[in-house]
Amino acid sequence: MILAAFLFVGLGLNPREVPSPLVGKPAPAFMLPQLYEPAKQFSPQDMQGKVWLFNVWASWCGGCEQEHPLFMELARRNVVPILGMAYKDQPENSKMWLHRGGNPYALVVTDIEGRVGIDYGVYGVPETYVIDKQGIIRHKHIGAVTMQDLDKKILPMVKELQAK
Repeated sequence: MILAAFLFVGLGLNPREVPSPLVGKPAPAFMLPQLYEPAKQFSPQDMQGKVWLFNVWASWCGGCEQEHPLFMELARRNVVPILGMAYKDQPENSKMWLHRGGNPYALVVTDIEGRVGIDYGVYGVPETYVIDKQGIIRHKHIGAVTMQDLDKKILPMVKELQAK
């Protein structure tokens, strides 16, 4: 009976709301090559003092196609810097995907082997993180970001963090 109750409750949970042990902790450090300038490296420490979104995506990802127009509009409005990480994707495929759909990212890094994704607890792509001025992860969104996600959760959080 108890087991049945746990199973019933578990079926009602939203898999996009899996709690992340990283929320409230510093974003894992890394150094990765930039997609368009592989000789240049990027680290999250480069964003100290800024609130930013970290979007993990891939050219082979259907959910990434869904959320991409929202990120294009968000980038056009210049509300918050969006940095992208091409996850387990070949650089040429990532470049072609961005050329075709537009590039909303202030910068894109490549995690071809997925090692940084492991440090961030990536379950699959897309995933988006809100990172504050001190480099602390404040929110992790699993799956494609929707307009409702932006309006109800992500952008209000970004504005609150920017005001601090």
